Amino acid sequence: MCPKDLVSDGQGGCVKENNCPCVHNGQVFHAGQTLTVDCNTCTCQNRKFICTNNVCDAVCDIYGDGHYTTFDDKRFDFNGQCEYTLLQTNGAQGNNTLQIITENVACGSLGTTCSKTIKILLGENEFHLKDANFNVIKGSSKVFPEQVHKMGIYMVVTIKPGLVLMWDQKTSLFIKVSPTFQGKVCGLCGNYDGNSQNDFTTPSQDVVADVLEFGNSWKVSSNCPNAQSLKDPCTSNGYRASWAKRQCSIINSVTFSSCHSQVDPGPYYESCVRDSCACDSGGDCECFCTAVAAYAKTCNEAGACVKWRTPKICPIFCDYYNAAGGCEWHYQPCGAHCMKTCRNPSGICSNLTTALEGCYPQCPITHPYFDEDSMKCVAWSQCGCFDDMGNHYNLGEKVPSKNCDTCNSGLN
Repeated sequence: MCPKDLVSDGQGGCVKENNCPCVHNGQVFHAGQTLTVDCNTCTCQNRKFICTNNVCDAVCDIYGDGHYTTFDDKRFDFNGQCEYTLLQTNGAQGNNTLQIITENVACGSLGTTCSKTIKILLGENEFHLKDANFNVIKGSSKVFPEQVHKMGIYMVVTIKPGLVLMWDQKTSLFIKVSPTFQGKVCGLCGNYDGNSQNDFTTPSQDVVADVLEFGNSWKVSSNCPNAQSLKDPCTSNGYRASWAKRQCSIINSVTFSSCHSQVDPGPYYESCVRDSCACDSGGDCECFCTAVAAYAKTCNEAGACVKWRTPKICPIFCDYYNAAGGCEWHYQPCGAHCMKTCRNPSGICSNLTTALEGCYPQCPITHPYFDEDSMKCVAWSQCGCFDDMGNHYNLGEKVPSKNCDTCNSGLN
C-alpha cells in the first residue's frame, strides 16, 4: 500500500500520480524519459507520451511473394502476374513525370508472384532494373541528381531530390520519399497523406476495401488477367509447413529481441512462413532469407541494428572480394557511411539512403575510391570513364561517341 497522495508505479515503488510511468511496446518509461518514433521525440508526462509533430520520411516496401507496405504503413499482400504501377507523381508534366512499375512473375507453382523487373519512367527517359543490372533503355542516366551506385547488397537510384529507390538486385524494393512528396503520389505504394485508411485509392480516385480490386486497378495493361485470391500455400504444401515455421522462428527469437519493441515481428513472421511454403520451384532458402532480411531492414530503419546472418543462415561471404591475404572487405549488418566511389566521387549520398546491409571495403588512403565495376579500391586516376548510359570504360578503351574519344584519366 502506498501512502496517501501517492500511487503504485507498478514496480514496487510509490510516486505522485503525475510521475506515473508510460508504457510503449511493453517497455516502461518514467516521467521525463524520452523515446524516438521515426523522426519525432516523445516525452513521458502524466502517464502519456507528448510527441513532436514532425512530418517524417516514408518508405514503401515490396518484397518476396507480393508483400507490400505503403508509405502510410498499410500492409497487404497482392499476387498478380502483370505490370503494376507502384508509384506515379500527381499533376507532374513533361520531364517531371515519374512512374515506377513492377513486373511480377510466378515464383512458385501455386500462383505466388515476385517482382522480377523494375521500370523507371522519368519524362522521356526509361530505365530497367533486372537480373542485378541497371539498364538505360531510352535517354540518359544523367537526368538523375546522383549516379546510380551500389551500397552493400543494394543498388541505389536517387531518382529525384527526396526520392530514392533501393533494390536488393533480387525481389526486394524499398522506395523512400521525403515530406516534399506528401500527397503528391499514388499507386500501389499509396498516396502518402498520413492516412492509411484511404491508401486503397484507384486511378479513378475511388477508395475501395478489397485488395484485389485495388491491386488490379493499377495494372499497366488492361490485357493482363485480373489477379485472383490464392490458397494458403502452407495448406497446399503441408509437407513444407513445419520446416517453414521452424526456419522463420528466428524472427520471433532472441536474435531480434532488441527490435521486437520497435517493430512488430508478427506480420513479418507470417509472411516468412507463407513465402517459405510457397517457394516450391527452387530458391527455397532465397525466399526465406528475403523475408528475414526485410524484417532486419525495417529494424535497422527503426534504430535496432541486428546481426542475424551466420555461416549457416543466409550467409554473405565478403571474403570472396578480398585479394589473397587481404582483409579490405567486411560484412556490415546495418550498412556503412557513404563512400567515395568512382561513380560517386564526392562521397555524398542522399540522407534517405540508410541502413543498407552488405559487403563494404575499407579503402586505404592511397586508393580511396571504390570502383563498383571491378569491386576494388583504386586511385582516382584508375577510375576510368562513364558514358551517358552509365557504361564503364577502362583507361585506354575507346568510348563510342561522335568524336571517337579514348578513355583518359579523369574523363567522365
